Amino acid sequence: MDLTYLLLVAIIQGVTEFLPVSSSGHLVLLPNLTGNADQGQVIDVAVHVGTLFAVMLYFHADTRKCVIGVGHLLTGRTSTEAARLVLLLSVATVPVILFGLILKATGLDQAVRSVAVIGWTMLIFGIVLYWADKTGKHEHEAADWSFKHAVIMGLWQALALIPGTSRSGITITAARQLGYTRADGARLAMLMSIPTIIASGALLGAEVVATADAAAARDGAIAAFFAFIAALLALVLMMRLLRSVSFTPYVIYRVILGVVLLIYAYT
Repeated sequence: MDLTYLLLVAIIQGVTEFLPVSSSGHLVLLPNLTGNADQGQVIDVAVHVGTLFAVMLYFHADTRKCVIGVGHLLTGRTSTEAARLVLLLSVATVPVILFGLILKATGLDQAVRSVAVIGWTMLIFGIVLYWADKTGKHEHEAADWSFKHAVIMGLWQALALIPGTSRSGITITAARQLGYTRADGARLAMLMSIPTIIASGALLGAEVVATADAAAARDGAIAAFFAFIAALLALVLMMRLLRSVSFTPYVIYRVILGVVLLIYAYT
């Protein structure tokens, strides 16, 4: 793959994975708007691995707690705080796995990869994010996360399999609607990405291993590295901005992009 295009894919994935603007939507649009071939599953898996390491590094304390929690669960210690976090993340991941399997089995995963669908989801879920952010209370922190809220946020997260919805955007929307503060809602959304990215990578991993060659492995390594750097910078920027600004700038971007895409799709 051309190095310039490879870097473009990696940077777009890295920047948009954790911002509420839809990484999958941008990656579907990229070949449509540039005329290049789709980057393929090897690169898709690679850039997701890069963003996975970025979120694990940024939330290293929570990541460490999850590792400890897995150990606690394996040894029957289910009542610890670390074990509870792992259980909550697992519960929140189930809906997206089930929905993903349904989409793949029915072939709908390819049917929704269109400019028109992305335009509508960008616009609609951007407005929904604005509504949730403006009307949501600030009465819950990350420590208040419950099994009920994990299920609700997990169901919302499943919608992100439709390109343009944004996994981080829809889970942040759910968190704000449930009354979590902006920073803690974003933190929970980012932590939910860890098992989700691992699950999606596992679904594609077997195919990638079976088909990848040396050139594809090299391209994947390059893509993963730059996606990691871009994702880490995007995370740092967003979490800092949330101390002083709302999600409105992202909403404005989504609405403008959605309108432009709908005009492009229907004309």
